[in-house]
Amino acid sequence: MENLMSLRDRVVQKSLRLFSKKGLLSTSISDIMREANISKGGLYNHFKCKDEIFLAVLSEARKAWRERNLTGLDGIEKPVEKVKRLLENYRDRYLKDTETFPGGCIFVTLSVELDDQRPDFSRELNEGFVRLKAMIKRYLDEGKERGELKEDVKTEAVTEVIFSGMLGASVIYGTGKSAENLDRCINSLIDYLESLKA
Repeated sequence: MENLMSLRDRVVQKSLRLFSKKGLLSTSISDIMREANISKGGLYNHFKCKDEIFLAVLSEARKAWRERNLTGLDGIEKPVEKVKRLLENYRDRYLKDTETFPGGCIFVTLSVELDDQRPDFSRELNEGFVRLKAMIKRYLDEGKERGELKEDVKTEAVTEVIFSGMLGASVIYGTGKSAENLDRCINSLIDYLESLKA
């Protein structure tokens, strides 16, 4: 059973890397079999179709996102500082993880690709974006209530700027893999956040 589990995990990990680089639609079953070093029979013992692989990859990618981006947030008392740590983690622990995500943020890659082609999968991806925005807004609202932010700060607008900036940083980094450009994008968001403090 352990060998079966490790084989399944290998398919998921290799597929995650492939989907990050090539997207779902441009990745063939043959690509997955080659990268995972698995036969067609071995693959189909674990997954009935490519859609099942996608859903397993999506689950693994969400887990990796949480592990990398939410690290250390529980130990921070001030909500606005949690947003700052989230941005730093997103830059340093998530986007720069080219071993797991060689193509950059898998969610951005897939959401652009799947919007028109697979709206059902696109909706799955959008749920994560909605939750991320809600989390950022919740931290900003809590920070404003505690007096961490200026009274005239509109947390909904700030949430949109931060969220959009995160996605933009991902796209910019994904196209050029320039750590300098990524640092500049995320640091600009952190500077913007700092400028809103009371």
